[in-house]
Amino acid sequence: MGALMEYPGALSANNTRIRRVIGVADMAVSNSKEDFLITYSLGSCIAVVIFDPVALVGGMLHYMLPESNLDPEKARKNPCMFADTGITHLFKSSYKMGAKKENIVVKTFGGAQTLDPNGVFNIGKRNYLAMRKIFWKNNVAVSAEHIGGDVTRTVRLMMDTGKVIMKVGREAEVEI
Repeated sequence: MGALMEYPGALSANNTRIRRVIGVADMAVSNSKEDFLITYSLGSCIAVVIFDPVALVGGMLHYMLPESNLDPEKARKNPCMFADTGITHLFKSSYKMGAKKENIVVKTFGGAQTLDPNGVFNIGKRNYLAMRKIFWKNNVAVSAEHIGGDVTRTVRLMMDTGKVIMKVGREAEVEI
């Protein structure tokens, strides 16, 4: 569990929310209204944010590579490192907490070309295409996305409302 952080409008008695930081190759699912899930400095990695407004279950995945067949041993140890294993893990974990596929709102972020300016490896683009292929095969619609470019993004999911707030570089935060 993350550290406590002051946040206006919090639900707890001492006006704090519980911040859960989602690192690279990491994931969290929550049904606590006091939580907010946050991931920082998305570059070529992708954050998949899901929220079921009926069950009030949400989650966030921060994966770094498109396909687990690149390193099956790492995928076994940490499925959140890869799109194919991480996305499956995120959805299945949310179902265990009561979320239903038909209610889930999906938003995606990242896939930038920040460390590869000449596009030699195209990790951001490959990450995005792998995710879209998985969603297409599983009939999952994405309601909003902020993908590509050469910027970093910080993304926050507020568990009490399902709002997703994004900050691009040094710009102001916006609700997506």
